[in-house]
Amino acid sequence: MSYPLTRVLALLELLQTHPGLTGTQLADRLGTDVRTVRRYAARLRDLGIPVESVRGRFGGYRLARGYRMPPLMLTNEEALVVMLGLLAGERLGMSTTAPASAGALAKIERVLPDALREPLAAMRDTVDFTANTVLAQAPQTGILLTLAQACRSAHTVGLHYRSWYQEHTERDVDPYGVIFHAGCWYLVGHDHLRDSLRTFRMDRIESATPSASTFTAPDDFDPVTYLTASLARTPSLWQVEVLIDGPIDDISRRLPRTIATLTATPTGVLLRAQVERLESMAHLLASIEWRFTVRRPDQLRQSLKDLAQQLTAAAERPPEDTPE
Repeated sequence: MSYPLTRVLALLELLQTHPGLTGTQLADRLGTDVRTVRRYAARLRDLGIPVESVRGRFGGYRLARGYRMPPLMLTNEEALVVMLGLLAGERLGMSTTAPASAGALAKIERVLPDALREPLAAMRDTVDFTANTVLAQAPQTGILLTLAQACRSAHTVGLHYRSWYQEHTERDVDPYGVIFHAGCWYLVGHDHLRDSLRTFRMDRIESATPSASTFTAPDDFDPVTYLTASLARTPSLWQVEVLIDGPIDDISRRLPRTIATLTATPTGVLLRAQVERLESMAHLLASIEWRFTVRRPDQLRQSLKDLAQQLTAAAERPPEDTPE
């Protein structure tokens, strides 16, 4: 049964999400009549919520311009969906650089009534996932939002980009899509500097500035299909997997997130990376204090052996053989 208070709150929700609906449209959505809608609007005004009504062809109901609602009102189902989304996003490595997930969960819990707070806290503490935890490369929140808006509005953006080789470039890009794949955020778009389609790792984008220029994306272009195909055919790129025997929090502080994705597994921390030179990965692995096992590629084992021989030779070289 839908009580009047429930419908009054439903009207408030509609005014926030669909400003300008007419009395007839609101009545249809609330399952009542126009006269009752007027009564509900009057009730909201009595509660101090400025509901405006405009007569005429383009009239309707809306909240007064500039009015901001107090903290969110969520049903049990809505609060559960939000909490599960935050937990799943954190598990998949989709969180941004700021500790936004933890902060959002804490704020939601603070405003919930006790009857709802305790069950949701139990859900947070006991829910588990078959997917392993991923500590992924996280873009800056502002950059992620800027690029998403530019994709939707079809506006060219200016990027300050840092390559794998630490080369810094300024370039204009027509952004076609933002994609999360295998622990990394990517931007796919037309690069004016190279005059071609390009894929950009978003954690290497140091700034993104929208411009007034607009573009038209190619018909039937699928950014996901392009990204996966592009990664598959990247030349001279080694797919590295190494199992490290150590605590994931400590390992994540030692290994740059810009070059590796870390996943907690029952047998250790799985490092995944794409590198162009196995020698650089060998040097990186040699710098950590935990035991590790190379899963692939086998060529990485030889790179580690070559590095070990170089280090052994350096350690055994007598002082008189040292160049002046």
